[in-house]
Amino acid sequence: MQAPYGPPSPCPVLQKPASQNRFFVSLGCPKALVDSERILTHLRAEGYEVSPTYDAADVVVVNTCGFIDAAVDESLDAIGEAIEQNGRVIVTGCLGARPERILERHPRVLKVTGPHAYEEVVGAVHEHLPHCTIPSQISFPLRECG
Repeated sequence: MQAPYGPPSPCPVLQKPASQNRFFVSLGCPKALVDSERILTHLRAEGYEVSPTYDAADVVVVNTCGFIDAAVDESLDAIGEAIEQNGRVIVTGCLGARPERILERHPRVLKVTGPHAYEEVVGAVHEHLPHCTIPSQISFPLRECG
């Protein structure tokens, strides 16, 4: 099930290039969803917006679940889909606590962080999409794992 969030109004103080969009996939439990919302809130406060597709995104953030084998498989599949559709992927969440598992299957990811790593994820977005002065977007479809 996908429920993309529409783009907020751009921040008048700090904005990113219009060509820079973010796409966010959140898998797993309510704690993962809270983590995703915290990351998105931080990025929105900096002027990033939400884009509805992988194609429109310059970076995809996948918040993974690593609780049970089925969730791990779904997370790895979601990472693979993001790489296939976009190519520029940042991974966070519970499965991110086992980066070797992710990198073994998907060595092209830009960055892997563990759960509750808000600042690291935001830093990775900044690293791969430097600050500029025009608004950009983040896309955030939600999918439940398991």
